[in-house]
Amino acid sequence: MTASNVPEVMLEILADLCREMSPEQRYARLLTALNQVFPCDAAALLKLQGSTLQPMAVNGLSEDAMGRTFVVDEQPRLAKILLSREPVRFLADSELSDPYDGLIDGTSDSLHVHDCLGVSLYIDDIPWGVLTMDALQPGVFDDIDTLALRTFIRLTEATIRIINLIGGLQARAEREHLVAQAVVADQGQSQLIGDSKAMKLLYQDINVVARSDLAVLITGETGVGKELVARHLHLSSARADFPLVYVNCAALPENLVESELFGHTQGAFSGASQARAGKFELAHGGTLFLDEVGELPLAVQPKLLRALQSGEIQRPGSDAVHRVDVRIIAATNRDLSREVATGHFRADLYHRLGVYPIQVPALRERHRDVLVLAGHFLELNRRRLGLRGIRLDSSAREALLHYDWPGNVRELEHLISRAVLRARARFPQEVGSRKLLSIGLEVLDLSAPETCSSPADDLALTPSDTVSSPNLREATANFQRRLVSDTLHRCDGNQSRAARELGLDRGNFSRLIKRLGVNGQRL
Repeated sequence: MTASNVPEVMLEILADLCREMSPEQRYARLLTALNQVFPCDAAALLKLQGSTLQPMAVNGLSEDAMGRTFVVDEQPRLAKILLSREPVRFLADSELSDPYDGLIDGTSDSLHVHDCLGVSLYIDDIPWGVLTMDALQPGVFDDIDTLALRTFIRLTEATIRIINLIGGLQARAEREHLVAQAVVADQGQSQLIGDSKAMKLLYQDINVVARSDLAVLITGETGVGKELVARHLHLSSARADFPLVYVNCAALPENLVESELFGHTQGAFSGASQARAGKFELAHGGTLFLDEVGELPLAVQPKLLRALQSGEIQRPGSDAVHRVDVRIIAATNRDLSREVATGHFRADLYHRLGVYPIQVPALRERHRDVLVLAGHFLELNRRRLGLRGIRLDSSAREALLHYDWPGNVRELEHLISRAVLRARARFPQEVGSRKLLSIGLEVLDLSAPETCSSPADDLALTPSDTVSSPNLREATANFQRRLVSDTLHRCDGNQSRAARELGLDRGNFSRLIKRLGVNGQRL
């Protein structure tokens, strides 16, 4: 060993930690530095991958060594090195087989006698791999400087840690970049579209309240775009650089609502194996969007009210109080004033949420916005399917304008997507050609307006019902089946909401569905 060059080599390794280079380059430079300090003819850095050691860099070994995998159980020397926290020396007369026999450059395949030294590498007390040195002459490592060796081991582990940290940061940055791209794309595809009088009033409301911290209650029928309005409120606010956290209150099991909103401590309830933050803490500095807020259980509503009034939350299982700075935007398709009157929603919470109410207009109130939206969805489908162009013919445009749109914008989006797929299958010769794909009434699958019945008409007993029903019990069952099916359809299949709307217990409603054989499809 050349003692005089140890400080220079160590400083060079430290300087490498501040340089931008690939992991492969860092590993290779480590072995180059090793050869400058310690008298070895070959060196290798092997990473533990399951039960095998994979070469990350080699120096002095034949080129094919990088393509080899060393099974630890089949290599006693490597296994002994890996299990020891101290350097392990193998003398020339060691009976343990050498994994590098025949792999050292410039030697014959019959070489079996040389000096070997290996050390295990640990990151956070977890074995990472091994560093090995081989010399062609026995006794080369007799006078090795143990202090220099230990220093080099620590520097090697520090380099590996830096490589792992940089790799993790790069992966995180790449993921966040992809997420940002997806968000931008999603925002581009989900913009508020329309120039009708009803939409101008909506834009006006958004502009008035967006920059404030007032709580906003967004109301409107299912499918009108309440979540989209919430997103625009957040992006137009002073909190736009902070998170918008979404909570679907209707999708939360009643026993987990409190944990989802406020978090919990380890052991707070069965299954709480570790502490976790709730949505309020995640939204700190930003906006918390409570979708379907009318579905919140009464037992949780006082705690939500306290969080809104004081900005303080308490995790279940803990006495500690956390302060949060969160703006609340809530949305519902229910009439909360009616829910208050029937005792299903707290009046004080309703008034706290509805400081600034915003009503999102139904699609049937937006007149010719239907065609603008249809064009938007046609373009999205054109890009998604790689089509040259899609257009609506006059019959399709008239049908869209005169339809009642019970499912609102969501129904229009799905209808256009189905129509494009049907048109593409119906006219395959036009796909990929220079012709425009035309959407006609025949592929829209849209009921003519004069044949659209009201919900009350759908529930009425038809003559066929009464004629085919031999008794009152079967006629009553038919009526119940239609009523339950229609309610489920109106509530987007949400059984809790449907049960509440029908004034039934959730368990009884579930049993009723099974008895009637209702599968969630509208009859």
